[in-house]
Amino acid sequence: MPSEERGLVQGTLDMLILKTLALEPMHGYGIGTRLTQISRGVFNVNAGSLFPALRRLERDGLIKGDWHATENNRRARYYSLTAPGRAALKAQTREWESQAGAINLILKASPGEL
Repeated sequence: MPSEERGLVQGTLDMLILKTLALEPMHGYGIGTRLTQISRGVFNVNAGSLFPALRRLERDGLIKGDWHATENNRRARYYSLTAPGRAALKAQTREWESQAGAINLILKASPGEL
């Protein structure tokens, strides 16, 4: 199934948006494109998931949006990470790494292992 499009693990979209914005400020379409690029096409985030997440993150003060002209001279809302957003990204990354490590231990367990 490697060539099939897969969805994001539930609860990870916010963390991935925050990480993308930690790299550089960008508009919503750019965030979705960047996530697809970095994941080498494994994750394709649709607008119906991305834009509500951006609104939620902005409402919670984790990102800030400002209107600017795009490369194509159109107006778009560019998002950037706030200080609380950086702290949230750090905490969420630690939690993800802890959970992924525990899942990996379970998947590698052999019969009779305690």
